[in-house]
Amino acid sequence: MFYDHVKIYVKAGDGGNGSVHFRREKYVPFGGPDGGDAGRGGSVYLEATSNLNTLIDYRFRHHFKAEAGGAGMRQKMHGAKGKDIVLPVPCGTIIRDADTNAVIADLVEEGQRVMVARGGRGGLGNVHFATATHQAPREAQKGEPGEERWLLLELRLIADVGLVGYPNAGKSTLLSVVTAARPKIADYPFTTLAPNLGVVAVGQAGSGDEFGFVLADIPGLIEGAAQGVGLGHEFLRHIQRTRLLIHMLDGASFERDPWKDFQAINQELREYDEHLATRPQIVVLNKMDLPEAQERWPALKAQAEAAGYPVFAISAVTHQGTDELMQYVAQRLQEIRQEEAERAAAIVDAQADMEGPVLRPQPEDAFTVTKEHGVYVVRGRLVERRVSMTDLENEESMDRLQVALAKAGVTHALEEAGVKVGDPVRFGKVELYWGE
Repeated sequence: MFYDHVKIYVKAGDGGNGSVHFRREKYVPFGGPDGGDAGRGGSVYLEATSNLNTLIDYRFRHHFKAEAGGAGMRQKMHGAKGKDIVLPVPCGTIIRDADTNAVIADLVEEGQRVMVARGGRGGLGNVHFATATHQAPREAQKGEPGEERWLLLELRLIADVGLVGYPNAGKSTLLSVVTAARPKIADYPFTTLAPNLGVVAVGQAGSGDEFGFVLADIPGLIEGAAQGVGLGHEFLRHIQRTRLLIHMLDGASFERDPWKDFQAINQELREYDEHLATRPQIVVLNKMDLPEAQERWPALKAQAEAAGYPVFAISAVTHQGTDELMQYVAQRLQEIRQEEAERAAAIVDAQADMEGPVLRPQPEDAFTVTKEHGVYVVRGRLVERRVSMTDLENEESMDRLQVALAKAGVTHALEEAGVKVGDPVRFGKVELYWGE
C-alpha cells in the first residue's frame, strides 16, 4: 500500500525543574543556596531522507514524545538535556499544522531538517534568586513545558516528468520500456493504484552528453478527479512538482475519442490547480501497432499542432518511437531548467535593486488581553512562559511573579479590561484567580 498522507502528534520534552538546595558541609554552617539549573527538554525534528519513498512507517504509530530535561541538583550541578527525536520522512514531504493547515516546511532535498516542536527551557535553581537582603531563597523555577502539536504529513513525489492520461492508455508499459522500473501491467483499467517512479537515461554513458531524469507514472485519471471522484486527489497531488507532462492517449479505444480525452483530463488538472494547466505538455498517441490508432493519427496530429502542442505517435509494446520521444523530452527538460534558472536569477537581481518595506517583528514581551466566555485570556510568548515556569505552590515564587507581571504592564492591562477579584485569568494552560 502506498501511504502518502498521515496525521501525527509530536510533543517536545518539558524542561526539568530547578533545584532548591543549600550547602551543608562541615565547618560551613551558613553555606547559602547551591541548587543547580535544570536541563532543556529534547526537541522534535523531521528530516528528509532518500531511503524512504512512502509514509508507511507512521501507519500504526502516531504519537512521538521527546525526552524531558533532567532536574537541577545540589552543588550547582546542571540537569542533563533531554534527547532530541529525529523522525525520517521521504524527500518531497510537506509538513502542515493540523489546526491551521499552515505549511511549516517543504522538505525536498536529502538531509533537510526542520524543528516542529521545541523543547522547554530548564528551570533556574535557587542559587539565582539570592540577593544581599534575601540570602536563603527557597524558590526555584519549574521547567517550561515542551511544545506540542498535531501535524499533517503529505508526500508529493519528486519527478521531473509525469505521465498522465486515462486508465489503460499504456503509461505503465511506457515506464517499463524506457526505465528499469517494473510496474504492474494488465489489460484492464486502474491496474496502477499507486504512482511508480523510474529513471530515464538518454545518451551514451561516459560520452559527456548523457542526461538523466525521473519519470513518474501517475495512476489513470477520470472525469471528476479534481473533486475527488475515484482517487483523484490522491493522484493529482503527485503531478504538482513535475516540470513537464507526457499526456498519453489511447489510440485503440473504440469507446473514446483521443482528443476529447485530452481536453477532459486538462480540465481536471485546471480545476485542481490552475498552474497545472499551464505546465508544458507533450501529446503522445499510443498503440500505433494497431490499425485503429493508425487511422486516428492524422486527425489527432492536426488537432494537437493547431493547439500548439508537440505530438508523437508511439507503440510502447513494440518500442516504436519511444527513443525519439525520450530524446525530445530530455531536450525540452533541459530548456525548462535553463528557463527556470534565468527566471530565478532575474528575481534575485530585481530584489537586490528594489527597496522593500522594513519589517519590524513584534517584541518578545508583547501580549494581548481578551475576555472569552467569562475568562480573561492573556496571550504572549514571554508572559505565558513566565507563568508556566512559576511554582504556583511557592509563596516566594508567586510574589516574584506578581512583581514581574506588574512591571510588564500585564496587571494594568487586566485592570483596564475590567478584571475583578475572583475572576479567572488564563495564561496559556495555566488558569489563576484574580486576588486583591
